[in-house]
Amino acid sequence: MTIAAILAQKGTDVVSIPSDHPLSQAIAMLARHRIGAVPVVGHDDAVRGIFSERDMIRLLAEAEGDAAALLATPVGSVMTTEPLTAARDDSILAALSLMTHRRIRHLPVVEHGRLIGIVSIGDLVKHRIDRIEADAAAMRDYIQQA
Repeated sequence: MTIAAILAQKGTDVVSIPSDHPLSQAIAMLARHRIGAVPVVGHDDAVRGIFSERDMIRLLAEAEGDAAALLATPVGSVMTTEPLTAARDDSILAALSLMTHRRIRHLPVVEHGRLIGIVSIGDLVKHRIDRIEADAAAMRDYIQQA
């Protein structure tokens, strides 16, 4: 199975933010959409970085009491640069392995250099569990018919 199967289920709508927008907007997006990360894109919809809850915690720890000034900072200057990405035809197992080994929870999906979706570790695990349960049900049905 590939990332395309996940996108077919969850859709390709992606909340993203331009790199020149203030950090306060990125934080508001995370809260409003109840998501853990937001891709940071250029004007060409190419992924320039990703901003996550983990980035926010790191920034607050480094702010040393000046968190108010931090909120006006462009998200592009505090994002995780060069994020790992996936393609539509990447296998789900390869994506799970990558995310586990690199300890990331969100993977932007890119096609022809443009952001077309995003998958989370939760999306991938849910898909795997659904497939395992479907296979088990099919096997039970087969055994009962024999």
